[in-house]
This record gives sequence, structure tokens and C-alpha cells, in this order.
Amino acid sequence: MLDQPPQDLALVRQTALLGLNRTALYYQPVPIAAATLAVQRRIDEIFTAHPCYGVRRITAQLHTEGQGVNHKAVRRHMRLLELTAIYPGPNRSKRAHAATVRPYLLRRVPARYPNHVWGTDITCIRTPGGWLYLVAFLDWHSRFIVAWELDQTMAVGLVVAALERALAGTTPTICNSDQGSQFTSTAYTALLGINVLGYTASKAALNALTVTLAKELRATAVKVNSADPGATATDLNKFRGRQTPEQAAAVIVRLATLPPDGPTGKFFEQDGELPW
Repeated sequence: MLDQPPQDLALVRQTALLGLNRTALYYQPVPIAAATLAVQRRIDEIFTAHPCYGVRRITAQLHTEGQGVNHKAVRRHMRLLELTAIYPGPNRSKRAHAATVRPYLLRRVPARYPNHVWGTDITCIRTPGGWLYLVAFLDWHSRFIVAWELDQTMAVGLVVAALERALAGTTPTICNSDQGSQFTSTAYTALLGINVLGYTASKAALNALTVTLAKELRATAVKVNSADPGATATDLNKFRGRQTPEQAAAVIVRLATLPPDGPTGKFFEQDGELPW
């Protein structure tokens, strides 16, 4: 829209006619320094190997490697990379009440054939020039990546574009995802349809978190296990459960009072241990 260099009208006059700010005309984006990218790459490598490491432990690890980075810089880089240490925190898993709750379709249901169950999630990956968001759809039976997409943002369009590419070839019986806003959006659910969506809480992710925490804490006295209390009558389900909260708490209390030689990294219900 602008003539650069100016021909008949000066840039001042052109920007005034178009209602533009002249500052944007002279701005030149500054590339990320190679040293900064190297530090971010190393932070990501340390976090990938030790997902329970927070800012201070990663800072200490960098210091042992001879890198003079303080904890404030490490915190800034981790926020930029959206890296958060895995640790027990406050209850932030409250669902969005405007989103539709789907029944969980994968309890004790193995992926028996191709396109029976798909899983999807979003992650952040390194590139030579910085970082990008990656979403992928994986067939659980064959471990085949059905479709993937890259973008600089985590907008709904990233997930929708990958899903459209995946559905161009076939349709799964069940598609499992987490509770992210991208996966509960109207654009995403409309593409899949009601009968394909699995429950939005990923049990595979919970199991993986249990195993990871148990492995990281195996040298300590801390035991990490997952408990399935079963269908419990509470006000959340209008008291339609088969047991009382006191009965459901039995398995939780049992795991919370394990002896020093008790199991860790396992999954339990009222009747005993559950498979992955």
C-alpha cells in the first residue's frame, strides 16, 4: 500500500492518509541471539531428562556445566518454553462448565486394531530459529502418526488443520485428548462428532505421570500410586454412584498409609491392582 522509496508522496503524507504509525515502517526485527538459543536448548534437554526439575535445580545443573546463568534468566526461558516442573500442586483440574462432558470410552478397552483409538496432544519443539508448537494424532494400535501440524501459536486452527488432514484418510472409532480449550472447541468437536470423542481427561497421561514421578522419587521414601475409587455417590453426579464417599476413600487411605516397602508406580482400585 505504501511506495517505498516514495515516488509522488512522501512517507509522512502516505501514512497520514492511511492512518498508519510511521514507527512501524522503520522497525527491523532483531533475531534471537545464538547464545540465548543455546541456553534454551540446554534447558529443554535438562527438563526432558528430569521433568521434576524446577528453576533452581536446572540453574544448579547449568552452573555445574560452567554456564553463568542466574535463576531469573532460567525462569524467564522456562516461561517462554512453557516448561513447568511436575510436582503435586493445588487442584487446578476443575472443568469448564460451558464445555460438554463426554463419557470416558477407554476404561479397560485396549486398542485392538488400526484406527480403533487415536490420541492427540500439543507440545513445543526446537527449531534452528526458535520454537514451534506441534500437534499430532497418533494411532494407538500401530503407533502410526496419522497427521501433524506446526504453528507459532496454540490457536484452535492448529488442531483443526491437523484433524482435517487426519480425517481426509479415515475416521477413528475413539479419539482421546486432554481438556485443553482447543480440544473442547466447537470447531474441533464438530469435525469429530459426538460418537468419536473420548472423555477429555487423558488416563494415559495420568498413568505416565504416575510412573514418571515414581521413577524420579525411587531413591526417597515417597510412594507414588494412582487410585481409582470407583463410581461414588456425590453431588457432582447427583448421588448416582454405587458407593458412599467413605467407602471410596478406603483405597486412597490404604495407599496413603503404605509401609516403607510398599509398591510405587502402580494403579489400584478397591479390589486390587489395575493394569496400565
